[in-house]
Amino acid sequence: MLFFKPSFWSLLGLLIFTTQVTWAQNSCFDLIQDSQAAALYIAGNDLPAVQRAMGDLQSDLQKVSGQPVSLWSHKIPHAKRVIFAGTLENSPEIKQLIEEGYLSPPFTSNDWEHYSIQKLNNVWGIEELLVIVGSDRRGAIYGIYELSNQLGVSPWYFWADVPVLQKSRVSTDFSHLTSYTNCGYFDAPKVHYRGIFLNDENPALYGWVHERYGGFNHEFYSDVFELLLRLKSNYLWTAMWGKAFYDDDPLNAATADRYGVVIGTTHHEPMGRAHVEWERYGEGEWNYRSNDSVLNDFWKKGIERLEDYEASITLGMRGDGDEAMEEGTNIALLQHIVKNQRAIIDQAGKGNNKEQFQLWALYKEVQEYYEKGMRTPDDVMLLLADDNWGNLRLLPHPDSADYHPGGWGIYYHFDYVGGPRNYKWINTTQISRTWEQMNLAWEHHVDRMWLVNVGDLKPMEYPISFFLDHAWNPAEMTLEALEAYPSEWAAEQFGTQFAQEIGDMLTAYTTYNSRRKPELLDWNTYSLLHYREFETVVQDYNSLAQEAGVLYHQIPESHQEAYFQLVLFPIQASANLNELYYATALNHHYHRQGRASTNQLADRVRELYEKDSLLTLEYHQRNQGKWNHMMSQTHIGYTYWQQPEQQVIPNTFRNEPSSLGDLRVWVEGYTEPVSKEVSSTQLPLFDPLNDPSYFIELYNTGTTPLDYSLTNLEDWMEASATSGTIDKEERIYLQVDWGRVPSETESGQFQLETPGQTYTIEWGIKTPDVPASFSGFVEQDGVVSIPASQFSDQVAQEPSSYKVIPELGHQGDAVSLFPATEYERVPDLKSPHLRYDFYLENEVEEATQKEHHVTFILSPSLPFNSSKGLKMAFSIDDHSVQTLGLHEHYNWGERVANNAIHLSATTTLNASSIHQLRVWALDPSIVLQKIVIHSEALPPSYLGPPASLHLPIKPTK
Repeated sequence: MLFFKPSFWSLLGLLIFTTQVTWAQNSCFDLIQDSQAAALYIAGNDLPAVQRAMGDLQSDLQKVSGQPVSLWSHKIPHAKRVIFAGTLENSPEIKQLIEEGYLSPPFTSNDWEHYSIQKLNNVWGIEELLVIVGSDRRGAIYGIYELSNQLGVSPWYFWADVPVLQKSRVSTDFSHLTSYTNCGYFDAPKVHYRGIFLNDENPALYGWVHERYGGFNHEFYSDVFELLLRLKSNYLWTAMWGKAFYDDDPLNAATADRYGVVIGTTHHEPMGRAHVEWERYGEGEWNYRSNDSVLNDFWKKGIERLEDYEASITLGMRGDGDEAMEEGTNIALLQHIVKNQRAIIDQAGKGNNKEQFQLWALYKEVQEYYEKGMRTPDDVMLLLADDNWGNLRLLPHPDSADYHPGGWGIYYHFDYVGGPRNYKWINTTQISRTWEQMNLAWEHHVDRMWLVNVGDLKPMEYPISFFLDHAWNPAEMTLEALEAYPSEWAAEQFGTQFAQEIGDMLTAYTTYNSRRKPELLDWNTYSLLHYREFETVVQDYNSLAQEAGVLYHQIPESHQEAYFQLVLFPIQASANLNELYYATALNHHYHRQGRASTNQLADRVRELYEKDSLLTLEYHQRNQGKWNHMMSQTHIGYTYWQQPEQQVIPNTFRNEPSSLGDLRVWVEGYTEPVSKEVSSTQLPLFDPLNDPSYFIELYNTGTTPLDYSLTNLEDWMEASATSGTIDKEERIYLQVDWGRVPSETESGQFQLETPGQTYTIEWGIKTPDVPASFSGFVEQDGVVSIPASQFSDQVAQEPSSYKVIPELGHQGDAVSLFPATEYERVPDLKSPHLRYDFYLENEVEEATQKEHHVTFILSPSLPFNSSKGLKMAFSIDDHSVQTLGLHEHYNWGERVANNAIHLSATTTLNASSIHQLRVWALDPSIVLQKIVIHSEALPPSYLGPPASLHLPIKPTK
């Protein structure tokens, strides 16, 4: 791509020009040189929004260089280095450069938000001229802010206190970007409207805004608009809980126009009127059957008020307060309403159709109107929606059958108020899941609008950045780009030194938080008794919190404020909340067992509950209280979908232990302590491949310390302790030193001596006879747990293949079939499928079969294919293929709360020990996380069995 047209040059001039171009290819433009920034110029008659953005670039250059920077608008400055920005239609100098052949932008003024950045040499007496050309005002603005990015000014410099560092030299570098050539750059968005929705904003955002700005006025929105434009966004649904953007401050709309941001009213606020305005000015019922004339007049005023501002107009009507309009699906009534609304727009809109577009939001029950046949005029955009939990509900078919000239959009959620429970407090979004669902939308040609509900805006900084970056060019957000995104985003906020570590932390805490929203957590979420699940979850959180705390003191002090908000606080607060519920679960468990430490756990619960408040207080007090109120959302003490008015400490128990006490024994794998009447138990089997450790937990029911000892313990069985004194409790871990085990050893026992009681602990050894050549997963205790991304092989069929989606799901990567546009595949050995090899200990005789259960754990995709349902299939060995429907008799609330689908089936396996499982995705968005194969019922747990041993052992990432 060449932006120059040198045909007008003489032979000598052409030679000089060619030399200049060659030099430009090897040297980019110095935005700052020896602490002196380039001068800025924009034509005084160019668009106000572009001029305002140039003022931001001037401010950015001054912050980075530490020196004053000149911004010229009526005269081209005489300087060696000048940055010049303008739009095709409104800048005389841009037109002049094009006419003279210096520039040839690869777009016209009819193109949407295109921009180019190009360096010219020796033009107008300027040695180096960096020219930003926009097809329209936002195109030029995005080009201007691209230079701010090059300066290292984060879009989050205000909203997350990311520091702007001074530098003596900054040179542009577009080489890592697409459409790069000749020290220049061209770009344009692929999704037309890209935006956010401020919602559910009480109490956090509400309290902060009123303290800082006095209300949701143009000063507040100015800061929001700048953030959006720096993020290359262009669209906003404004705060709406008791708020009216156009009515609360008459300067709000004019300010949006001055910035160049498109304003919309929400899915249930038609005709440019906020919901609360009906409460302020409406008369009678919000009912079109009985009050149509009043409603028509109410809506007419809304359209007249839009003047010539860029805006979207929501059509249709829902009930008062974001509810269904009425029971059932009255298509005739809604079509009548839309027809009348369109007439009002034509009469009162003053011909502003170029600046204002219309949309119909197919949200919740409104989607049913569409599915039952209601249609809108061709120029109306159809805004689809997720289920409020990040799962798309409906998509147009990827072929031309669902073509709609007005285009399709998606309304997505990072925050929600409603069932099965509100989630508003903290970021719980895995960007990999957002990518999978929005890539699905992109492949189904949804490219007119991507809009996401972000709640209070903070603390959703990270997923907001990702969502908008993805929306800018979905095709460039490949799986490789997705995997690199966390560290690259961290580098933009904190520099490169610790970017990988910080990116890994962002990925880890969002993975942990996405397993179950904090508001849905309680002391029963994870298992205390099986797989060491609850303690492992808490250990993982606490290890992450410790790592984040250590790094806080290693990063430069200048970045610590941003690090606290973006990394440290969400990790510490989430870790503390999970430990709070773990301590509560232990308290309940210890109370049932009569342990002396029950009260200690009750005290620990109160300590952690108070720590939650102290973390919030620290957030509110830091940086001179800049973010006071922003973390005031309640998140502890939910009893149903709606939030509690205030935090409520979890219920705990207290015991009154006797002075004498008693030592009791609890062995891993059992739900109850060892019976004193039987006084014997058996440890789970040891095996040399899995090399497990098991614990025996001794606990005191009284206040007098009591002694214990282990006797007759084999010398090759290593114990973390063999004797001691128990004040409260002690856990003894047992593991085998396999190098010292005598051959053919199978079983044995040892004794646990306590005051007045001797317990016999039996043990056994199983040695799986796995062939040396075997590659795959090995069972333990009759269970094979397979991470879906670790398949043995796949059969691909051009253009389809299975790809790993990094860090998606409860415990690691997931796998899905791409491209996500083919439906109702046939499961045979030639069609795309995955193969998993696994080993089961042979427990049946030859020629016999044993029934096994196969459980597939998947992401909670919805039947977006017009509710037909998504299907997958599997087979093991030579058994027939079984087809499973993801949406047959499913419980939506349970699935979104668990953030997973569990599909189970039974099959019989031959006596052979080595087996092959084959899995087919028959529809798009079959996102497989884990597979569990077992012969007996699994003990209850949330995450299921940990991953089984894989042979040969693969290196970790």
